[in-house]
Amino acid sequence: MASTAFWLAVCSVAAMNSLVFLCSQKVVADFDSLQDALGFLPKELYPVLFKAAFMDKRTLSLQLLVNTWPFPVLSFQKLLRKCQHCERALIREKPNKYCIQMVISGVVTYLIKLLENRRGSKSKGPQQRLQILDMTGLQDEGQGPESMSLWSRTVTLAKACLDISKQQGKWTRRTSKRRKSPYSKPPGPPALPPVSVDVWVDLFVNSTSYGVLKDALQINSYNALRLRCRDFRAEELSIASTVGLLEFLDPVGVRQVDLRFNNLGLSGLRVVLPHLTKFTNLASLKLPYSNVDVRRLTVGMEGSLQYFANQLSRLRCLKELNLGSSRLSGKLRLLLGDLQSPLESLELAFCYLLPNDLAYLSQSLHTPALKKLDLSGNNLSDCLLQPFQGLLMEAAPTLLHLDIMECRMMDTHLNVLLPAICRCSRLRYLGVFGNPISAKGLKNLLHKTVGLLDLKLVIYPYPVDCYGDDLPWPPTSSNLLNGNVDEEKFFRVSNELQQMLLSANRADVTWTTNLCRHNSLDFFSL
Repeated sequence: MASTAFWLAVCSVAAMNSLVFLCSQKVVADFDSLQDALGFLPKELYPVLFKAAFMDKRTLSLQLLVNTWPFPVLSFQKLLRKCQHCERALIREKPNKYCIQMVISGVVTYLIKLLENRRGSKSKGPQQRLQILDMTGLQDEGQGPESMSLWSRTVTLAKACLDISKQQGKWTRRTSKRRKSPYSKPPGPPALPPVSVDVWVDLFVNSTSYGVLKDALQINSYNALRLRCRDFRAEELSIASTVGLLEFLDPVGVRQVDLRFNNLGLSGLRVVLPHLTKFTNLASLKLPYSNVDVRRLTVGMEGSLQYFANQLSRLRCLKELNLGSSRLSGKLRLLLGDLQSPLESLELAFCYLLPNDLAYLSQSLHTPALKKLDLSGNNLSDCLLQPFQGLLMEAAPTLLHLDIMECRMMDTHLNVLLPAICRCSRLRYLGVFGNPISAKGLKNLLHKTVGLLDLKLVIYPYPVDCYGDDLPWPPTSSNLLNGNVDEEKFFRVSNELQQMLLSANRADVTWTTNLCRHNSLDFFSL
């Protein structure tokens, strides 16, 4: 019986992976054999060997493959995706830190070897092959003992750039000493390196890593290993530090800037925003938790708010905007009214919106183009309910992602919105966590939305009738988050919801209360 199970498992793996991939796994498992065989293997096998080595954590083999990479580009997104030889999409999994470190180490040793071969020699030496390392698109979900966060990748790459720069500096000093004479000209700016590799990467920096990243970016123009930023995220930085890093980023390559927990305020945003207008391809701007409150505007703050709006209008390619946790009551028309093209993703969580904000939005150029809308934390149970219903009807043809968590909605409010929600025929994600909805209300929501065939994920709240008798009414979001849930009651409700999905042949839909396991998609993932 055990033998049968073993061969079934073998056959299952073989069905997922081609014979070429299975052979590649064997090859990369033996480093010495791989080293002997590489000179005879066709270069077309490198991509499948790389994926096999990455998947099986064959770090020495990875470094060897990078050192001898025969193509100008090494792209993680292309090499680790689902392919004809292996159905597993490693790009969607947490990246192994040892594999990432070894790839970076492989590029560093590759560059050092090329530079050494060309140092002081009239011959050009071996021809440079690898020119671009594309590390964008790797996951940054949580932190495990063997995973590598975006912050750690940023620091590791910055240190690698500084290491290469030190090597170049040593060689330059040695060369200048040999050539020194009384008639030597004073040293000019650093010369461009004879060889170089551009690393396309998403960067995440905070006050701890600011220094090392700034040092690496400062030498970008003349270093052999150069950072090219695609998505830039900064947390807990001063205004001066934020601006200082933005100044070093490539104006063309940046597509997203995410500045959060930086306590910028309107005065800080007034300083930072002009530095964003140089990014000609900036499609996503995230400014959550920026400490903006327009409810008590002074004369000076009015001018800063208008300036902020003017700077936003200069971002010609902007498609995603996140202003979450800013108090924007009554100011949406001012902030969004001058944008030249429609937004496709708009996040306004906990923004204390007023009915006229949603009324403007439902009539604006943005709503017919919206794919993602996040209004979590706004009170949709009162005067915002009807304006939101109208907004939802206007956005229904294009909407893919809807977040209305912690909006104080009860069964009656949800019933009002259900016709509009059911018109969102392309909806993939619905978040209603943290709302005081009963088990009956959740069953009704499931029954009404089961016909939305693209809907794959629903984040729902613990039903109010599963809490203890001490739950205040109406409960606040804090009451729901901190209240005691009767696990046995909830288990029964959860099972009933799963049975309803199975009965409707919708086992492909995930209904869950778990916020941590299902990260919200950004504009580029829609």
